[in-house]
Amino acid sequence: MKLNVKKIIYVGLAFLIISMFWQVYDNVIAKIVIHSFGLAHGPSGIVLALDNALALVLLPLFGRISDNTKTKYGRRTPFIVVGVILSALLFIGVGLTHAAQVRMIENAGIEEVIEVHDADELIGYEYDGVSYSVDQYEDALEIRRIDVWEISQTNTIYLFVFIAILFAVLVIMATYRTPAVALMPDVTAKPLRSKANAIINLMGAAGGVTAIIFLAIVNMIKGQVGLSENSSYIIEFTVLAIFMIGLLMIFIWKVKEPKLVEENQELIQQYGVEQVETIQESTASEMSPAVRKSFYLILASIVFWFMAYNAATSKFSVYAGDVLQMGYFLPLLVAQAAAILVFVPIGIIASKVGRKRTILVGIIILACAFTLGAFANHNTTFLIYVTMAMAGVGWATINVNSYPMVVEMSKGANIGKYTGYYYSASMLAQIITPILSGYLMQIWSTRLLFPYSVVFCIFAFTTMLLVKHGDSKPIPIQDKLEAFEAMED
Repeated sequence: MKLNVKKIIYVGLAFLIISMFWQVYDNVIAKIVIHSFGLAHGPSGIVLALDNALALVLLPLFGRISDNTKTKYGRRTPFIVVGVILSALLFIGVGLTHAAQVRMIENAGIEEVIEVHDADELIGYEYDGVSYSVDQYEDALEIRRIDVWEISQTNTIYLFVFIAILFAVLVIMATYRTPAVALMPDVTAKPLRSKANAIINLMGAAGGVTAIIFLAIVNMIKGQVGLSENSSYIIEFTVLAIFMIGLLMIFIWKVKEPKLVEENQELIQQYGVEQVETIQESTASEMSPAVRKSFYLILASIVFWFMAYNAATSKFSVYAGDVLQMGYFLPLLVAQAAAILVFVPIGIIASKVGRKRTILVGIIILACAFTLGAFANHNTTFLIYVTMAMAGVGWATINVNSYPMVVEMSKGANIGKYTGYYYSASMLAQIITPILSGYLMQIWSTRLLFPYSVVFCIFAFTTMLLVKHGDSKPIPIQDKLEAFEAMED
């Protein structure tokens, strides 16, 4: 029983598109709301949590809707096609609104914080005619942010339009995210889902790397023509939209959902591995007490590790500049590259030692990464590269196996609903953590970011340790022999 890798790669194009979008969104929107609109860490966390608040309601909803959708193109494909096109076009609108805000700031005479060098050595910064030492960089940025906020308050139209279009983009993204993810288990037998999910995550990482490289190249070009990193992002958003629609065209060409589902059902019948359901429940309320306990513990674990990881990633572009005084592109690229290297091996390892054990190791790696990151400063920036490499490995180890553990409890007819449960847990975390971490950083220090993530890694390890169900089930020996004999015939 072998996985059709080529099939999963084409199916994974939908997730690659989603990952490209969120990589740009997470790294650019955080900078826009702080540096271009002047919001403080706390209010900016509310804006960053907007997508997760919407997703908490919409992802399970559209997962269930897609479960019950019947078209000649399949259950999931219509949502993916319409959603990608609309979200790509609306994201260009976000860029246009931001460009108008940047022009207003420039017309008001607000400049960027600039570096002051003595020969090749950085000796300080300057803003609005005032000099600041290297250690006062965060102070200079905060003074500039307050100035930007005062300008934004005099003309709030761009802020309101920005949030309104962003809201529309996020609603559209939520309509097809669950169907896109649910397509993989739709066309993959249960024993192969960890390996298939490894490939899907590999595709997602490829999308993230592509987005990071693209952002880095555009930023370099901006520097060469004398533009700041925080200038208009209209080029980035437009090119991203073109990439999204181009990849969608390949997806439509190569992925014929009804045919793939039919082939998977034939594989299931041939090997007889899918219909041996030890978990008969279609909803959490109908589960046995032991299974229901594990189900809720898995969801709690998902909440905790997403609170840890999302806090670090959503604020890293700001943290890298304000605390480490370095660019954020290369560290993020290191994290993605490390994840890409381990996705497939992790899927193979999990199929042998179990998903739970693999996830627990991943949480430990993630906690160690964030602990190391807490010690990095502008004089020891090399530590952040080690941190991000470890974080990439740890997150890949968790991510490859957590989603299959949840859908292991589903039936073929309700995969979308269980995908919704998975994303509800992750989105709940991503609603809370930008706001909570943002206000804690605002009260104490930006350096609180990594210790915050370590604490929630500890919580995730504790709850995951108690999970007893959801691991992959081996193929029965008799089924293996019968399948082998069928192949010989």
